[in-house]
Parts: sequence; structure tokens; C-alpha cells
Amino acid sequence: MTPLFLGLASTDISPAEHAFFSSIDPAGFILFRRNIEDPEQLRRLTDALRALSGRGDVPILIDQEGGRVARMQPPHWPAFPKAESFDRLYDIAPITAMEAARLNAQAIAVMLAGVGINVDCLPLLDVRQPGAHDIIGDRALGAEPQRVAALGRAVLDGLRAGGAVGVVKHVPGHGRAMADSHVELPVVDADLEALEIDLAPFIDLADAPMAMTAHVVYPAWDGHECASLSSVVIGEIIRGRIGFDGLLMSDDLGMHALKGDFGARAAGVLAAGCDIALHCSGDMAEMEAVAGAVGRISDAAKARLDRAMATIAEGVQATAFDDLIARRDALMAYLA
Repeated sequence: MTPLFLGLASTDISPAEHAFFSSIDPAGFILFRRNIEDPEQLRRLTDALRALSGRGDVPILIDQEGGRVARMQPPHWPAFPKAESFDRLYDIAPITAMEAARLNAQAIAVMLAGVGINVDCLPLLDVRQPGAHDIIGDRALGAEPQRVAALGRAVLDGLRAGGAVGVVKHVPGHGRAMADSHVELPVVDADLEALEIDLAPFIDLADAPMAMTAHVVYPAWDGHECASLSSVVIGEIIRGRIGFDGLLMSDDLGMHALKGDFGARAAGVLAAGCDIALHCSGDMAEMEAVAGAVGRISDAAKARLDRAMATIAEGVQATAFDDLIARRDALMAYLA
């Protein structure tokens, strides 16, 4: 198995992709809007990915946050509220807001499970800061660490109960960034004291099964490399100060915050301490470069992957999707 989560080009597995994936055995896959037509097609695709990998629990990831980040969309699937909605509810009734967030996440997970997706890149634990770039914005659960952690815990619990593994992101915190890492490399010049605010939700949820790094430079910790490429940030801050021992994946290698060829990017994030390199575009030439630059998955990374995927079987609850939506909507309407 190679330490890669890879994307696909289209709505089915092409012969070239089938041969490539069979030869390198990626640890998992990630799906985007380009891969999705309707429930029947999506279920066929995820079934095919499981058959290809030979693993019933192969991670199949998606970014299904709600709000403006949703790969599965109407008319085939309902729209879900943005994270900011639960932040606003928290102002009125914190316990009710947490329950609404949990029910919402459980409904998302049940929806994903129905089409064979078992990992959702959610929740964001980025603490929103005034004046920062809007790439986080209304995707954030709040501007106060304790609130972000409380709502983030509710989301993780809901995802697990519905049959999906949650991924906390973007560790060690993207909320202060003044740039979009999809476009350029953000540099956060906050001092150590200020950065403790960003770390706090990740510390509270250090037992999360998976996490995704930020392509952000923090000179207070490492003035040369972004977190995804920094052995200092990963070793001393993420694994050390935060105490996270779950599966750590990089953010997408294709984002313009990173420079250099794709092989170097993949090798770099793994050398820095990520367990998995994430490549999303489905571009075959890029994937071949990435695969050619990495070896086999480490024993420690494989153990973390297995442990993360096992949390689904441990926590799943049988609850009807419509019932979850109705209970969430009743809570949100009561507080509106």
C-alpha cells in the first residue's frame, strides 16, 4: 500500500486509472463534484473502488461540509447549513446548538454511507479571526476556541454515529491566514501567545481519528516551511504540543501554496511527518509523479489508518435520515 489518497478524473474508473491504482494500491481515494452524477452512479463508483482495492473499509473521502463546500448537491441530495449557522445558534443556547450540529453531521454521514463514502473532511477547527481571508469565513464554527471545540466535538460524534470518519482541519490553524492557500502561500506572523488560541480546539480534540495539515507558514514555529512540509510543526506542535496521534494527511498537493514538482511535494510532506499525501486533481501525469516519489506506507501510518477506520464500526447508530433532518430542523427553528 502506498501512503496516498488520490482523486479520479471522471464519474467512473478509466482503464488507465484501474491499471495504475491496481499497481500502486493507494491507501484511499477522494471524490469531487466531477466524479458525481446521481446516487446510483456514485454507489457504483464507490463499489468499484472497494473492489479494486480489495478492502471493504478503504477510505473514500469527500468534502461535504455544508454551505459553500458541498460536492453532493441538489436535486439528488439536500443542501446542508454552513458551519456559521451553528455558531449563531450557540449565542442563544449552546447545548441546543451542539445537539443541532451533531444531528446535522449524523445526517450527512448517513447520506454518505448510503452511497459508499466513509470519510468526511469535517469539521474545521480553524478559529475565525477578524480581517482574515474569507477562505475560512463562514466555514468556521466560531471565533472563540472553546466554542469551536464544543461544536467540533459534536460534529465528530455525529459523523461517527452516522457511519463516517471525521477529519479535523486545518491543523495547526488556518483562521488567521490573510491569503487563500489554494492560490498562494499564506504566512501567519502571530506570536506564540496568539497561536495558543489557534491550537486550543485541536488540543481539545486531539483524539480525533484523522487530521489535515495547513499549507500555512508560521514563523513563530518555522520561518522556512509551511506546516505540511515542516518537521518542526508536525513533530513539535501537532504531535507534541497538540498531542495528536491519529492519521495525519496533508492538504492537497496541487494547491498553489506549494512549489516544485509533484514528486518533491509528496516526498516532502511524508518526510516532514505526514502519514498520507493527498492529491486531488485526478491528473494521471501528476499522480504518476507522486507515486514514483513515495515508498510503501509506514507501519505506524498503517496502524493509524486502521485505527481511524475502525471507529466507524465502534460508533455507528441506526437512525433514519429523514428523522435526523427533522430533529435538526426543529431545533434550529426553535432558536431562530
